[in-house]
Amino acid sequence: MVWSGSWVAERLGVELVGDGELRELLGLALRRNPKRAHLLVSHVLGKHVPQYPSVVYGAGFELGRRVRELLGEAGTRRAVVLGYAETATGLGHAVADGLGAAPYLHSTRRPVEGVARAGGFEESHSHATSHLLLPEDPDLLAGDAGDAVDAGGVADAVLVLVDDEFSTGNTVLNTIRALHERYPRNRYVIVALVDMRSPSDRGRLAEFAAETGARIDLVARNSGTVRLPDGVLEKGQALVAAEEAAQEARATTVGVGSRSHPRPCTRVELGWPVGVPDGGRHGFTPAHRDRLEAALPAMADRIVAALGEGIRSEDAALPDGAPDDGTLPDALDDGALPDGALDDRALDDRARRVLVLGFEELMYAPLRLATALEDRIGAEVRYSTTTRSPVLAVDDPGYAIRTRLVFPAHDGPADGPGDRYAYNVAGAGFDAIVAVVDSTADTPELHAPDGLLARLAPHTAQVLLAVVPSYIPPAGAEAATPDVTPAAAVQPEAAVTTPQRQEEPRMLPEPLRGPAFSSYAPDEVGWLLQDLSDTELEAPTEEREEAIQSGGAHYAESLPVEYQPSEQYQDLFKAALDLSAARIARAVGAVTETVLAERGPRPVLVSLARAGTPVGVLMRRWARHRHGVDLPHYAVSIVRGRGIDANALRWLAAHHNPADVVFVDGWTGKGAITRELAAAIAEFEDSDGTEGFNPEIAVLADPGGCVRTYGTREDFLIPSACLNSTVSGLISRTVLRSDLVGPEDFHGAKFYRELAGSDVSGHFLDTVAERFGEVTDAVDADVKELLAADRAPTWEGWAAVERISEEYGIHDVNLVKPGVGETTRVLLRRVPWKILAKRGAGADLEHIRLLARQRGVPVEEVDALPYTCVGLIHPKYTRGATGADGKAVESK
Repeated sequence: MVWSGSWVAERLGVELVGDGELRELLGLALRRNPKRAHLLVSHVLGKHVPQYPSVVYGAGFELGRRVRELLGEAGTRRAVVLGYAETATGLGHAVADGLGAAPYLHSTRRPVEGVARAGGFEESHSHATSHLLLPEDPDLLAGDAGDAVDAGGVADAVLVLVDDEFSTGNTVLNTIRALHERYPRNRYVIVALVDMRSPSDRGRLAEFAAETGARIDLVARNSGTVRLPDGVLEKGQALVAAEEAAQEARATTVGVGSRSHPRPCTRVELGWPVGVPDGGRHGFTPAHRDRLEAALPAMADRIVAALGEGIRSEDAALPDGAPDDGTLPDALDDGALPDGALDDRALDDRARRVLVLGFEELMYAPLRLATALEDRIGAEVRYSTTTRSPVLAVDDPGYAIRTRLVFPAHDGPADGPGDRYAYNVAGAGFDAIVAVVDSTADTPELHAPDGLLARLAPHTAQVLLAVVPSYIPPAGAEAATPDVTPAAAVQPEAAVTTPQRQEEPRMLPEPLRGPAFSSYAPDEVGWLLQDLSDTELEAPTEEREEAIQSGGAHYAESLPVEYQPSEQYQDLFKAALDLSAARIARAVGAVTETVLAERGPRPVLVSLARAGTPVGVLMRRWARHRHGVDLPHYAVSIVRGRGIDANALRWLAAHHNPADVVFVDGWTGKGAITRELAAAIAEFEDSDGTEGFNPEIAVLADPGGCVRTYGTREDFLIPSACLNSTVSGLISRTVLRSDLVGPEDFHGAKFYRELAGSDVSGHFLDTVAERFGEVTDAVDADVKELLAADRAPTWEGWAAVERISEEYGIHDVNLVKPGVGETTRVLLRRVPWKILAKRGAGADLEHIRLLARQRGVPVEEVDALPYTCVGLIHPKYTRGATGADGKAVESK
């Protein structure tokens, strides 16, 4: 329910400054480090926080695609990617995969006897500061032999440097300075998940670029800064000491649970392809990548088979703290492990939740095994790695490192023995853990009673060990004599010829955000749309209606001319908003609290553009107001008869757990979009193979009885329905037309910047949000009643629409638009025939009556209407069929 950096922020005054996504990407922790007290903990790196492997790999792969676009094909062919040990070895490798044709090398803290050092540098703030560069090919860092070299000996080559974060830029400067002296080149590209440098640090990098004469570009997923109060290092060290003392006292008092009969570790024979390096320590080429891709499915199958053999007997010991009723303990509430992910799931004979645990610098091989495993089993798969970095663990939802396992180093490190750590694994509810190490680390220390495997056993029902052969270049193979077990030896050549190759993920653009697209603040909503603002799409309302009803065009292929409200109508909107703001706030609170109670405390809000988007923003504001949590919020397109944007679903699945997605709309009419979404999700899952999306919609008002998650079932005026783009962030309705939207594009929309003078989007949101405080008690009562009620859809509205369609001789339910919101749309966008108003309806229909007068449309009062009003589109439209003078619809 809270940001995973709030514990540190509240106690030390550390402030993370940036947009809404930055808190989704980063949490905060404290560490025993004499140079920096705080640690930025990434939720998408796969180091400290177990994450979906597809999310971890996708984050790096997308950055690589962005670098490829920056460099162009020619520049990409001249690029070499360098990743930083230990945290960015996997990230850098994924970036190299995104580039496609670039070789990869990562720095290392493990010297290899017989392999010459090609360079090194210092990382001043790290726990272990010295980096070595040990490429098998000594010319790798000098650029390809075919690269042009100018008169000064500077290579026309590109070095891409990848780290998980840039905090001061010192590491980058040290690297470039050391390499530029030996291998000068004219261009560098710096890549990071987050750029957290201060303005002065950014200036130092620019000065360095001018000094060297090289071009230096920066590509980052997000940026921000960390504000540190005076004395934060000393305060942090004191806080760590005090917390560790308190934890030690608690452990002494309570005692530490242990498992008396741990299951033995099962070794998995991977069949690693001969000659393929275990990572980028000595270089990894595109040819290596091709061979690994071909072998991954077969290796994943071997892991799956081993998981299947790990049958739990009835008397098998359970993880510490697990109840004896056959269920698993709750998952950690840390922002990356879904809260309650395994609640009420009985233990059975197959693993339901699997962790693939990598080893320090060995991040890429375990990550790719995890992505392959993720594709091949129905279990939830997570990925993280062990580390040599000591971090304080605090079991608090507002802290990024909830638990810590400590064990001795097991790869004979050059700097001597020491402790190593696995974070957020204990107590996380994994019922199988696949530990992946290289053969250098498959030592007696790994298997010792206090070793990693023994530390994992009390926290899972099954431990598997997969060993990747340590790659030693031929030059060093004779000098090196690693102590490996026979089972860790190089695997048979047969794995190389496995015919299946994994498909690389399709890369989609990042969401559009304000102020570049929409008048909403950038953290309020990310639009999974493409910007069609420069495209002429508007057509007069009468022409559109004729084309739609004749079958000559679909309504989503063009846009209505934006309604420009009269001064009288604007006054009516403001009066209606003042009158209904508290009512809307109450409905927002009720639906948000229902979602949090039933769909988990960290849902991903996905509003159906555009009517759902203001509601999604308000739900996000309620969650922040009431619970202090920033929920992700995106807007996607859904088109009646065409379905939801499948590429938007793919983007969401790549960045979030589909099960966390909650679709949001403003209101229901007859339930057409509800049915459309359910059918579209089913079709998407069948065709794409991605599962987990819940097609239920959460709405503010459900007068049609079409959904089970709503704020109210009353049909009342939601003022955002009174206007079009000027209450929806100046965004048009969505567009789907084959000549504008390709098979790998998002649906489109326009940003009407020219209407900024009439924009009331922010006013609408602020007016409703200001009433949150006064409706809190009412919301609590509503939610208690809702959670206890039978909220199954009745589809009462659909039955009424069918009846009205026949009674009025329309014979087409698509021309019957029930409810205040839908009736408003008819009057603003379509050619209305008549309005049916529930007898006695009052203020909720004032704007309807005004629009009807402007359009020359009769309002007929009727009894026994389940809605406040119903709008009827003219069933046999010709341009002479309406009596409207068109004053409310301006045509060009």
